[in-house]
Amino acid sequence: MVLHPALFEPIKLGGISLSNRIIMAPMTRDRAGDGDVPTDLMAEYYGQRATAGMIVTEGVQPNQVGKGYWRTPGIHSQDQIEGWAKIADAVHAKGGKIVMQIMHCGRVVVSDNRGFAADVIAPSAIACTDKVPGPDGVPVATAMPREIREDEIAGLIGEFAQAAKNAIAAGIDGVELHCASGYLINQFLNVASNHRKDGWGGSVQNRIRFPLQVLAAMADAIGGDRIGFRISPGNPYNGMDISAPEETFAPFISAANKLDLAYLHVVDVGLEGLNTLDMIKANWSGAIITNNNLKAESAAAVIEQQRADAVSFGRPFISNPDLVARIAQGKPLAKPDYALLYTGEAKGYTDYPAAAE
Repeated sequence: MVLHPALFEPIKLGGISLSNRIIMAPMTRDRAGDGDVPTDLMAEYYGQRATAGMIVTEGVQPNQVGKGYWRTPGIHSQDQIEGWAKIADAVHAKGGKIVMQIMHCGRVVVSDNRGFAADVIAPSAIACTDKVPGPDGVPVATAMPREIREDEIAGLIGEFAQAAKNAIAAGIDGVELHCASGYLINQFLNVASNHRKDGWGGSVQNRIRFPLQVLAAMADAIGGDRIGFRISPGNPYNGMDISAPEETFAPFISAANKLDLAYLHVVDVGLEGLNTLDMIKANWSGAIITNNNLKAESAAAVIEQQRADAVSFGRPFISNPDLVARIAQGKPLAKPDYALLYTGEAKGYTDYPAAAE
């Protein structure tokens, strides 16, 4: 008997067909190789977890200036495309689906993490208030960004669209735009980081303009039915203002709804005075993936109650490559070694055994 059967019903997210509703959430793991190229070890890691209904990759920078963390992969060079092709092949060989999360860090940059010289850019010249781990893992202050010039914005939007094309060229099934956690897209949305006086800042309609144009350009590039986006309303991470998130996110979601995208992925932080899923459903007619500290029982319940269409799990997938089978069979979950989340190469990465082993 399969436990929690609601989690094991097939579903289609836009043009992506899933065998179950258990999604692997995006998680930075800092294992990319020289030139920010995905490695064979990364292909093994993702292949081990291919029984998820869909894998969302770690955040991938669309261009060089999008990189802020140590050893994160890109999707803007031919070598990177070829590295991701190996990962797509590893997942598809086991019957899985994989979408790439496109993440531009914006102002959340430690320059020593990059390995090359490049500008740090943001909607406004305001530094991130949070510290970020450097190459040795010790958190340090981020670099001061320069404000993105208005004449640069069209080119930046084009780089997101090209990144989506590159992902598809690598055999990836779709892309997810990271609009959460205080990174570039969220920086345009949020009043703490966007003090612009032109048409890209100020009013809500101006602040949602850049995210919407990026989503539209990506949809034009590869088809909206292969595009998702991730939000985290009310999340203070990386210096975001958490007051009145509905005032920004309701119109943003409503406008994005007109693009006929594959899904919306939400980190529900449990806001006081606002039911995030209710707010989303009032403004969004497409598929919803929800995330945040869910257990098998609560994940199944949210689907049974039709509050979301799929659920994503993060750290349980790190130490349980067979998480889907463990949930189905009611087996206990292994705990990850937190000291090895961002270091250790194969150790703490590909050496977690399946329960049967």
